[in-house]
Amino acid sequence: MSGEASDDPEFLAPDVVDVPGDEWEEIDVSDTEADRIARKRDREFSQFRTRLKDADQFKVEQSVFDDATFAAIYKLVQDGHINAFGGPISTGKEANVYEARGTEKTDVAVKIYRINASNFQQMRGYLEGDPRFEGLGQDKKAVTLAWTQKEYANLHRAAIAGVRVPTPIAVERNVLVMELVGLVESRARRLAEVTVENPTTAFGVVEEYMKRLYAAGLVHGDLSEYNMIIHDGELVVIDLGQAVTVHHPNSTEFLQRDCENVSAFFARQGISTTGEELYERVTDRTPALSRESANEL
Repeated sequence: MSGEASDDPEFLAPDVVDVPGDEWEEIDVSDTEADRIARKRDREFSQFRTRLKDADQFKVEQSVFDDATFAAIYKLVQDGHINAFGGPISTGKEANVYEARGTEKTDVAVKIYRINASNFQQMRGYLEGDPRFEGLGQDKKAVTLAWTQKEYANLHRAAIAGVRVPTPIAVERNVLVMELVGLVESRARRLAEVTVENPTTAFGVVEEYMKRLYAAGLVHGDLSEYNMIIHDGELVVIDLGQAVTVHHPNSTEFLQRDCENVSAFFARQGISTTGEELYERVTDRTPALSRESANEL
């Protein structure tokens, strides 16, 4: 893939989950320390909020970031997960992602969901039927907070399964801190943006990741060449906010769509495959590849 993909991918060994999809904890959307900080609004927090709102990279956000969002960032700074903010990596209708300095001089990505701008109707298909979201109703704030926590949980579950995703670091209210894959100056490229020099290898990696997600009780739900990036020869799966468990009433439909998207992309790269064939291979629960067998792809 533009000289960055390896012919010998190495997969992490996944941890074993006895009952995939049933091991999820309830998502708590009650007030956090950030909400209490926002209500208190002491002098130190007020000064932090003013400095952040006056920063060039946040000036456009003053109309959509509430005090509790600034308090969530403040709490993450207090906890040592964020030491300094850099520029925006991406901006969207529902969330912005910023580069930041984390602990031990490491760079992290900070994803901030806008509560007032979240597309609740688009989220609905992924939320309804998920027991973690029962009782949230039409409360946009509660849904957005739960969605942020869900993305953190999904990233954690995928990483345990041995799927290369941005490592989740911390979550506070509607703010998610995770590993920064690539830098703003030389960002990781989406699979759709690169020349796939070894489609067979790349397709094998994607199929293996889909198997591992499914075996861990997860379906990505929006997988395509636009939600996979290439960095340092690794294929990284991103944007897991909408991922659902295999027990979700629409999980089969979502997985079939993922398989169609993936197979269509690789068919254009010369791989003989169909969505139906890929779906059958992903769902047959074949044991995940070992590190040695993965090198034979």
